[in-house]
Amino acid sequence: MPKKLTYFNINGLGEPIRYILHYTKQEFEDNRIELGNWPDLKLKEKLPFGQLPVYEEDGRVLCQSLAIAKYVARGTDLIPSDPWKYAQVESAVYSVLDYWKNVTPVVQEKDQAKQKELVEKLHTETIEYYFSRFNNLLKENGGYFSGKLSWGEFILLGIIEAGNLFLGTNVEKKYPAIDALVKEIRSLPGVKEYIVARGPYDFEEIKARMNKQ
Repeated sequence: MPKKLTYFNINGLGEPIRYILHYTKQEFEDNRIELGNWPDLKLKEKLPFGQLPVYEEDGRVLCQSLAIAKYVARGTDLIPSDPWKYAQVESAVYSVLDYWKNVTPVVQEKDQAKQKELVEKLHTETIEYYFSRFNNLLKENGGYFSGKLSWGEFILLGIIEAGNLFLGTNVEKKYPAIDALVKEIRSLPGVKEYIVARGPYDFEEIKARMNKQ
């Protein structure tokens, strides 16, 4: 049975998994759900915890983006063999998700005045706090979380791109080590071709489709 990844037609938590699958040359079905059609109650009932992304292989279903990313990266050099380096990558990834927890309330906020306040706090406090530390971590480890490219850097890129899409920024430009990593991953074989074929995401168009529902 072919591999299948189901996620929204946007970057977010599913895009790092797509990047890893393309980089490691794994064939899979890229099943995309339009945000305007969510929640799909029939689909939610079939999901382990009612959330996306989900990954299917040989009749089995796996949920949670980090578990999926690590699974599809198994057997490649994206998984550190050294236990300490493995833990370093996981530690960095959990910190990346800590940052993301500050972004999602901004995206979900319906009150424009309150959303503006949250965006201001992100730009003046949260982004600098986390990204200065991510940048230092990369500089201290040869441009990566643990000395070489791993699945964790794909997670960072996905979160950066999702935040940029939602906030209308290019947050990595202020942080040289992060900016260099973003450019490197986007230029990797498989990833580069996928990005060209996919084209850019348009958040305004996505919001317009959602508002029609």
